[in-house]
Amino acid sequence: MIMKALGKLFLFLPLFAFLLFSCSKSGDPADELVKEGDFKISELAGNWEATYANFNDGAQQRVDVVGEGGTVSISVQSSGRFTLTIDPADRAAYTLRGEMSWELFEGDYYFAIEWDDYPGDWDTYGATLTATTFTISGGFDSAEYDFDNDGTFEACSLGMGFVRV
Repeated sequence: MIMKALGKLFLFLPLFAFLLFSCSKSGDPADELVKEGDFKISELAGNWEATYANFNDGAQQRVDVVGEGGTVSISVQSSGRFTLTIDPADRAAYTLRGEMSWELFEGDYYFAIEWDDYPGDWDTYGATLTATTFTISGGFDSAEYDFDNDGTFEACSLGMGFVRV
């Protein structure tokens, strides 16, 4: 009788421990978005103008919105909320909004953007900040751009450099 009870305990104890740890939010570091990482998100607060804004589909399409006569600007609140305006020279401007954070994953920080169009989901990027410059870069599928102005946005990589204004 005791052996049967111990057998059930040994069967259910590991299952219970697995469920306990797998359902814990603090046990999954990918779920942690924080405001301090390589730099504090609040340090981005203010207005920025792009010196370059590259979109590249990895094949044959590449555009530098600024280099081709357009403008890109971003306004960031101390909370990380932002408004990004992309104004290409050859078409109407458009605006994107979201929130910047850091994703803490296995002890490392990754610059993260949760776009308002995709709530609850975020993309990670490389980012640097100095007193006067902010850069952001992302690999393939980290951005979208309508290369041929046909109304369809294609997946691409991005690289942007900003100066504080």
